[in-house]
Amino acid sequence: MSVTLIVAIVCMFSALALYTTGVWSERLAGRLIPRHVLFFWAGLLFDTTGTTLMGRLAGRMDLDFHGITGALAIAFMLGHAIWGSVVLLLKQEKVLVQFHKFSLVVWVLWLIPFVSGLLGAMLK
Repeated sequence: MSVTLIVAIVCMFSALALYTTGVWSERLAGRLIPRHVLFFWAGLLFDTTGTTLMGRLAGRMDLDFHGITGALAIAFMLGHAIWGSVVLLLKQEKVLVQFHKFSLVVWVLWLIPFVSGLLGAMLK
């Protein structure tokens, strides 16, 4: 197993841990706080890094189910992190306490390519 593959796998599982921590700690707290948004950004950073490394190893990015849902997931994660940052800056209490609903949707959408990537790798 190459060092690049090991780093990519570590990045992807770090993304899972960070993003999940951000989303579920926000849900449990019942209110968006800066720490949650930091977890969103960190999850995005590790996911993008892992995805980039996996793409380099593969030599291409396929436009299959995994590739399309993965690209969409990164776009949703970016939008989620940006919107979370804006919500914190605006300090609208109603939005701060309801943001977790949006977070859960993005997290579930993000899990689709994560799981399909795992299954695809295990079935090879």
